[in-house]
Amino acid sequence: MIRLDPATASPAPPPIVPVWAFAAGGAPSDADAAFQAGAALASLDTLARAQPAWAGAWRQRLALKCAAASMRLAGRAEDEAALRDAWQLCPAGADPGPAGAIFGAWRQLALQPSPVSADRLAKVAEMLGLAWDDEALADLCTHIEDLAGSRRPAPFAAAAIAARVVAMRPDAELLAWWLADLVLARGLRWPRPLPLLMAQAFGPAFRGEAGGKRIRPGEKGFERAVCLALVKAAAEACRLAVELSRRAEKLLAVAPKLRAKGAGDVIFM
Repeated sequence: MIRLDPATASPAPPPIVPVWAFAAGGAPSDADAAFQAGAALASLDTLARAQPAWAGAWRQRLALKCAAASMRLAGRAEDEAALRDAWQLCPAGADPGPAGAIFGAWRQLALQPSPVSADRLAKVAEMLGLAWDDEALADLCTHIEDLAGSRRPAPFAAAAIAARVVAMRPDAELLAWWLADLVLARGLRWPRPLPLLMAQAFGPAFRGEAGGKRIRPGEKGFERAVCLALVKAAAEACRLAVELSRRAEKLLAVAPKLRAKGAGDVIFM
């Protein structure tokens, strides 16, 4: 019979982003956008630090969403199902292909702590299909540490690193979004990053008031767009957590009745 830790089996309900954090009555000012992002991230903060039984699945779903959005940026056609297959059906140690490698980069972001090194960035860049020289990667690491040591609010630090990457390499926008989430997590002192912003890169937050050309990292209005995107990303992440929490409750309810060898491992996968 499987025995469960009561704290794990009956976690507190996941938080949700308050309705007032969403813009109403037209486009918010820069200050309003920053305030709304702060409120949304405060709701998400509890989840980012918690370790419920479903946390791993939640993080991997967020990574999958960002990987799917990455396909559009990379000019590829794979959707979430194709990405999942490319990763899960790939034999251990084998090449998962370009799409699977990009998904792997987002999984790494979600599952590993946020400290960076030139070696780590080189591996991530390779997974994203980019080739960078050591000096440029070392410069990025220094800039990340400078941002971490500054008092710049986390959303603005995330926007700054994305802009820096695209200024260095206009073709490296995938890495820009990857690092934006990493720098955001460092600024908020989360134990591990959450893949958030890439999934919003083609959304309304980055289309401006008239819904025109997409706002890219470093362009006018990008910081404000990042704040608005984080409100939507946090709300979606919280809703996903609620969904997975409810599913987990159903599984955990039957777990004590399971006696088959390895059943507990299956429940917590």
